[in-house]
Order: sequence, then structure tokens, then C-alpha cells
Amino acid sequence: MQRQNQSSVVEFILLGFSNFPELQEQLFGVFLIIYLVTLVGNAIIIVIICLEQSLHAPMYLFLQNLSVVDMSVSTVIMPQMLVVLSTEKTTITFSGCFVQMYFLLLLGGTECFLLGAMAYDRFAAICHPLKYPVIMNNSVFTKLVMFSWASGITVATVQTTWVFSFPFCGPSEINHLFCETPPVLELTCADTFLFEIYAFTGTILIIICPFLLILLSYIRILFAILKMPSTTGRQKAFSTCASHLTSVTLLYGTASLTYLQPKSGYSPETKKLMSLAYSLLTPLLNPLIYTLRNTEMTRALMKFWRRKVDLHTF
Repeated sequence: MQRQNQSSVVEFILLGFSNFPELQEQLFGVFLIIYLVTLVGNAIIIVIICLEQSLHAPMYLFLQNLSVVDMSVSTVIMPQMLVVLSTEKTTITFSGCFVQMYFLLLLGGTECFLLGAMAYDRFAAICHPLKYPVIMNNSVFTKLVMFSWASGITVATVQTTWVFSFPFCGPSEINHLFCETPPVLELTCADTFLFEIYAFTGTILIIICPFLLILLSYIRILFAILKMPSTTGRQKAFSTCASHLTSVTLLYGTASLTYLQPKSGYSPETKKLMSLAYSLLTPLLNPLIYTLRNTEMTRALMKFWRRKVDLHTF
């Protein structure tokens, strides 16, 4: 097999789950349903927060940004992945792969920092309720959101540009469901040692640090919950915190395993499953976790539903 240099590579082949042809149709159906449910669930959150004046508070505006990120992640990944599943083997252009990786990194980095900001917001609200309006005022909220998006853009710009500056070797087959850094990096025929050091350091800063912030915030929150006099209140708060931590652990755990070692020894199928955990399940679960267990969101959802029913009735 002749080697190709970077300038000669015009497209990549995404193999997807081509090793399991008998599962292609079932996986296509399952992923299509997950995609549609993810879009609808997150779109409902965005619309309800926009329409309901009582939800124009930092907690819900953070959630609205998170829903925008989750919808975007699904839209960047799922259509291409569904094509891969329906055709067994498909091509993606060099520029298309670049764009997909760029937006995956942008949205992934943004989500990591947004979740950290959301945990800090809950910590301030529960542990310092009297000072909360000062701690989380509009200026602080805006700066946290802008920092989250700016961090995502910076990470995506540096990492994607660096990865695609490497020369690529043939064959140009990406044994993955979409263009993600680790499987694309495996096609390079250059020394990637410096990049792997950067990837390790970047993962510590972008994934591990926000995760530790979230963990510390929730530890403080749990101590505050234990001081609550109401047993019902404690149970409700514990349940909510457990749900949030489950979602956060799923995202940060699988993402760190993938990006701490871009050229790790995991099998391709294991890497695909880990990628699906944070790119597919997290956007699907977040609307359920952050909405159904929140009284204000549930009340706003019911109000929105009744309004729609009344409009159809008349």
C-alpha cells in the first residue's frame, strides 16, 4: 500500500460498525430514535426557558446554553453517523472531517466548562443563599457563559489545526463513527509526541479541572443538605445531586479516557462505545435529569402544555 501525503488526501472513509453488518439496521433505528428524542427534549427546554419569564435566572439560563450545546453535538454527529450505518461504508471529505472535528471539540470544551459553572451556581445558591444574588449576578453569569464558549473555540481551533497539519498515511480509513481526534490521529505518519503531551495537558485542564470543581461543589452541597431539618428535603436534594453527578461522571469519565491517551491501546470497538457514551447518551439524558427532577421546570412544562391544549381546543 503506497503512502499518501497530506496534500493528496481528499477524503476519508468512515467504517462505523461495518464489522457487524447484521446489526446495521437495528442500530440505525435505535440511533435515529435517540437523535429525534434528543432534539425534541432539548428544543423544549430552550423554548420553555425563552417563553417563561420566571425561568430567566442564571440556573435556567445555564441549562438553556447546555441544551443548545447538546442539540448541536447531536446534529454534528448523528446525521453523518446514520449515513454510515445505512451504507456500511461511506466517505467524508477532508474539509468535512476538519469541520466535524472542530465543532465536536468546540462544543465538548464548552460543555465541560458550562457544567462546572452550573455546579458553582448550585453551590452558591444552596450554601450561600443570602449572598447568591451578589455572587451570581448578571455580570458574573455573562462572564462565565462567555468564558465557556471562548474556551471551547480556543481548544477547537488549536487542536483541529494541529491534527490536520500532520501528513496522513494511506489507507485513509477511519475506524470510527465520526471524525474524532484519536482515530484520525492514528492515520498520521509523523511524530505526534508533542501533540500527545498537549492533549494530555489539555485534557487535565479542560476535563479534569472542571470535574474536580463540580465534585468539590457537590461535596459542599451535600454537607449543606445534611444540615436540612426536613427529611423529605434531604431525600429530594440527594436524588437531584445523584442524577447530576451521574450525568457529569458519564461525560467526564468517558471523555477523559478517550482524550488523555489519543493513541491508547483500546480496541476500535471500545473507543466507539466510549465516544457514544459522551456524545450520544449525555445529550439524551441531560433534558431528563435537569428537567424532570426540577419543580420549576416541570411546572413551566405543564403550563406550556396546557397553553397548547387550550389553543387547539379553541
